[in-house]
Amino acid sequence: MPSRDINVIALVKGGERYVFLYDDDSREETLRALGRCAANPELSFSWYDASVLGDKVRRSPVRGGRMRFVPPADRPA
Repeated sequence: MPSRDINVIALVKGGERYVFLYDDDSREETLRALGRCAANPELSFSWYDASVLGDKVRRSPVRGGRMRFVPPADRPA
């Protein structure tokens, strides 16, 4: 089974935290989720927030290969 990379975008606004996890195949669904959050009057998430995060989703590169996260403490000097 092929490994799927997970993309993360997040916004902290006041006491609320909005975290969106998505893979490269679900970008369009992520954009729709941003719009649903912006349309919800019970959330502080605005259309401006949706626009900024949506732009990040659209601009993030599609990765065909795997990337490995190396914590700063483990990186060579």
